[in-house]
Amino acid sequence: MFISKYLINILFFNDMQYKMIVLAAWLLSACGGSGTTPVVEPPVKEITWQINPSSLSFTDKTETKSILITANGDWTVSSNQSWCTTDRKTGYNGQTSLNVTASKNNTDAQRTAELTLLSGKYSKKISVVQAAGTVENYVPAGYTLKFQDEFNDARLSDGKTPLPNTQKWFYETGAGGWGNNEIQNYVAGFRGTDTCAVISDGTLKIIAKKVGTEVLSIRMNTNQSWQYGYFEARLRMPTGKGTWPAFWMLPKDFKNWPLDGEIDIMEYVGYDPNVVHCTVHTEAYNHAIGTQKGASTTVTNAETEFHIYAIEWIADYIRGFADGVEYFRFNNDGKGDINTWPFNKPFYLKLNLAWGGNWGGAQGVDETKLPATYEIDYVRVYQK
Repeated sequence: MFISKYLINILFFNDMQYKMIVLAAWLLSACGGSGTTPVVEPPVKEITWQINPSSLSFTDKTETKSILITANGDWTVSSNQSWCTTDRKTGYNGQTSLNVTASKNNTDAQRTAELTLLSGKYSKKISVVQAAGTVENYVPAGYTLKFQDEFNDARLSDGKTPLPNTQKWFYETGAGGWGNNEIQNYVAGFRGTDTCAVISDGTLKIIAKKVGTEVLSIRMNTNQSWQYGYFEARLRMPTGKGTWPAFWMLPKDFKNWPLDGEIDIMEYVGYDPNVVHCTVHTEAYNHAIGTQKGASTTVTNAETEFHIYAIEWIADYIRGFADGVEYFRFNNDGKGDINTWPFNKPFYLKLNLAWGGNWGGAQGVDETKLPATYEIDYVRVYQK
């Protein structure tokens, strides 16, 4: 058996140098060695790739391009960005055609991805670049940027998950209905391994997800506050009955609702697709007594594409916009009465995704739509 085993190694392994090493070791042992034959591992074959083209560039639109990969062994491929995908996860010895798809770039920044080919300890990188998307500018003349979060830079939590910058944002947490019989439990970015505020591909994703018997979500607010200005966010709505995302404002010194005032720049309920709402609440005008002042408009593809939602707030009025088109206006009556115009003090911005509640759940909730994602490209504040 001893001779047969090592003769097989010698006769059938395809590397001549390895054959000679094994034969020498066997002869040494047979001629008075220790009697223990050394184990000689076969050399690891180096894997090489020829890639044509060697890198890819895409426009900001959704596109698919092909790469021809020639390798001398089997391999796998992975992408480090969710917007860049491949039609296969494995390739083989010889030639393999790999189709690479870049989804539409909804941000106004160029973005990059990297494909990694892997075979054992050998790897190869393929660079992918996508052009910046086109974002319309609806900012009125005379305004200067004072605050922005583009959600491109993220700090890391202990779990290494990119989260919003706590120098710019703070969280409100807990359940209890939040005054509207809402179902969700708000968490501070994540709870355990369940993350509900994720920054990736240049956007913030607020995710409502079912965890056990609970629905976890996010309610986050700017640390800064402002009196008057133009406030906008570029947003993509979640889908399904039960979702209730909002982009809104409360006063920095908030104590009593609705006396202190509320400005809802954008609200959306999933049972009424593509309809967005802009509303103000005061002691005299609020939904609890059926006198709130607001308006709605239809935004095509609100759940599949990004749109810009904004208000212009000055001492004389509050105007609401969707993609630069005014659809709501609330004028200051000039009476100096806090009951009708409490909007003469600093307010801060809020982003949240509620689940169910008096409005969001008015037609029930559809838990098959969980997890639901409310996506924010940026938040910006301008002042004169």
